[in-house]
Amino acid sequence: MTPSDLVVTRWGTRFLGQVIPCSIGKGGICANKREGDGATPVGTHRIVGMLYRPDRINQPAAWAKPIGPADLWSDDPNRPDYNHPVRAPYTGSHEALRRADRLYDLVLLTDWNYPNSISGNGSAIFIHRWRKPRHPTEGCVAYSAENLLWIARNVELGTRVIVRP
Repeated sequence: MTPSDLVVTRWGTRFLGQVIPCSIGKGGICANKREGDGATPVGTHRIVGMLYRPDRINQPAAWAKPIGPADLWSDDPNRPDYNHPVRAPYTGSHEALRRADRLYDLVLLTDWNYPNSISGNGSAIFIHRWRKPRHPTEGCVAYSAENLLWIARNVELGTRVIVRP
């Protein structure tokens, strides 16, 4: 591990010499992630993208891509585009990336079960804003808006996200 790795535990994240409070999945941290279990998958993952709402925040990094009104993420294990970005209209099960709340105003994409996804192994394991301090997620890692923005400004494509049990 290096200081530039995001090292996530149930108690917080170590990154660049800081310890940052975080939320993890309501199913805890698990080694056998399955779709819908609410768990954050243990392991070493990589940051593979960054998305942001240009109508709500400024571009946090040069490589961040805007979220548009038709942008979705497939969480339908019966579809060939499972755990991939898709666009509306989309008939399979999915998450809207452009949400009414602020949770996805800034999203770091991880390579959990991506890009070569295995059906049912979990989808949409993102890093995003928390609903409230330490409020559990559906499997993602979440931070306060301020801490998430600081992280986004300091990570690079390929930054390791090490989730420890």
